[in-house]
Amino acid sequence: MSSTIAIKDPEFETEVLQANQPVLVYFWASWCGPCRLMSPSIDWAAQEYSDRLKVVKMEVDPNQATVKQYQVEGVPALRLFQGTQLLASSEGVIAKPKLIDFLDTHLK
Repeated sequence: MSSTIAIKDPEFETEVLQANQPVLVYFWASWCGPCRLMSPSIDWAAQEYSDRLKVVKMEVDPNQATVKQYQVEGVPALRLFQGTQLLASSEGVIAKPKLIDFLDTHLK
């Protein structure tokens, strides 16, 4: 059973770009109402897809380097990586069925 891992800018390369499986990065903010709506779905995905996906979350305000590098313009935001390759991205709240579709499309 896997859970969402909170990371910061210095850990991004090791936890995401050097991971041996796809990584879903969830960008959020403590002041973001829509993020609170989406967080349970992200935690669900971390458990449901734990055999083939790592899920990390990054708070946007203290991690500006990564936010800028991956052009996160709004929260909540998702970035799906396989190694250094960005497979997919999404910004704004997405419902659980759309999250499932987002992940299943790229996790064959």
